[in-house]
Amino acid sequence: MLKKADVLKLIQLLEEAYPEPICALEFKKDYELLFAARLAAQCTDARVNTVTPVLFKRYPTLKALAGADIKELEEIVHPCGFYRVKARDIIAASAMLVGVFYGKVPDTMEELLRLPGVGRKTANLILGDVFKKPAVVVDTHCIRLTNRIGLVNVKDPVKIETALREILPPEKSSDFCHRLVLHGRAVCTARNPKCSICTIAGLCKYAKVPGEPSQ
Repeated sequence: MLKKADVLKLIQLLEEAYPEPICALEFKKDYELLFAARLAAQCTDARVNTVTPVLFKRYPTLKALAGADIKELEEIVHPCGFYRVKARDIIAASAMLVGVFYGKVPDTMEELLRLPGVGRKTANLILGDVFKKPAVVVDTHCIRLTNRIGLVNVKDPVKIETALREILPPEKSSDFCHRLVLHGRAVCTARNPKCSICTIAGLCKYAKVPGEPSQ
């Protein structure tokens, strides 16, 4: 495990390398991010970003989505994979947002997890990006990089989230996770991490003793 001073240095280096830690999923409304994140499961953000404009043009409100024709919705989200369950979840979650939450995306973990198709990763994304609350989004990049760096030694997303909450300044946590995604795509890739050009190599366990890349 890195010392507190090293964790702060790690955060600083990533901030310098990626000054704009934006979410890769494109959205204009809070519920659009919610459903984009659902579509992104087992799918690339880039592909989701080609589907959501079509989806939200066809169904421009939560009420429209709640009353969507399931077959038509399946056809729209088909490119994202697992289209039947994703379409079902979007309709059910829209109906719940309209009927239970008065058309507003809730701002607590407990309430977000009540929505069909929403897990802790999506809930944390909403809390951090929409409501600007401390949040730890544990995706595949976060799992890979935190293990490689030596921040954690576990693959379970909930355990990683808990561990990161203990060592990251709360106000930095959401942006830190976005920067891990950017770094994971640009440098610390799954199969061939570019340690020779990595800005955080001096703090990284894997860079110091290279082995088989962590998945």
